Amino acid sequence: MRIVACIKAAPDDADIVVSGDRALDFSRAQWKVGSYDLNAIEAARQLADAVGGEVIGLTVGGDELANTKLRKDALSRGLDSLVIVPGSPDADSYQTASALASALGELGVDLVVLGAGSSDRYAQQVGNQLGALLGVPTLNYVNRLAADGEQLRVERLLEDAEQVVEVSLPAVVSVTSAINVPRIAGMKDILAAGKKPVTEASATLPAASTRLVSLLAPEQVDRRRTVVEGDPAETAAQLATFLKSL
Repeated sequence: MRIVACIKAAPDDADIVVSGDRALDFSRAQWKVGSYDLNAIEAARQLADAVGGEVIGLTVGGDELANTKLRKDALSRGLDSLVIVPGSPDADSYQTASALASALGELGVDLVVLGAGSSDRYAQQVGNQLGALLGVPTLNYVNRLAADGEQLRVERLLEDAEQVVEVSLPAVVSVTSAINVPRIAGMKDILAAGKKPVTEASATLPAASTRLVSLLAPEQVDRRRTVVEGDPAETAAQLATFLKSL
């Protein structure tokens, strides 16, 4: 089975500085593989190990992807190779999905796995748009994957139920962060990552379908320091009243 794990580099939020006017300063932020994408890599790796196959990393981005440390980090987490599509980290969901679809057409894969969303925008749209562009079965909110003969058994966590679906391949799935705990690469994995192939695939991005109007940190609000006291029934009633007033 040939599985593609789609990933995106994003600025490390621990290094983002918020200025007095709530503007975000990314100048000191190091680029890293998004945390939700690590779940996608791990899910793809576990499935490939279970049925036999390879895991290809696929990403769209710009100069940040030239970072050797970032590439090794992605490859050391379970990828067999990495394919980079030159583009912009600021591309919107449709542009990203279109670039991925173009690259996937040349790879010939059985399954595409994405995280729930990117660590920077978390729009949760690329997976569904990618599936629509490819014209294949598409599922999101996936918290378990298993091969079942020539089909894929998928469990989805819904608001009030757990849904089990059998889907034919090829398919696109977006996994939740609850599906696994991403592996931590050891020294052997990091050294091996330096020998894994990294290639480029060309793709023409369509015009942007959205426009970023502003990007500001939330306004800081002082804590109210409201203390609720009394027996359980009274405190529950007070808490309910307080929450309704918000």
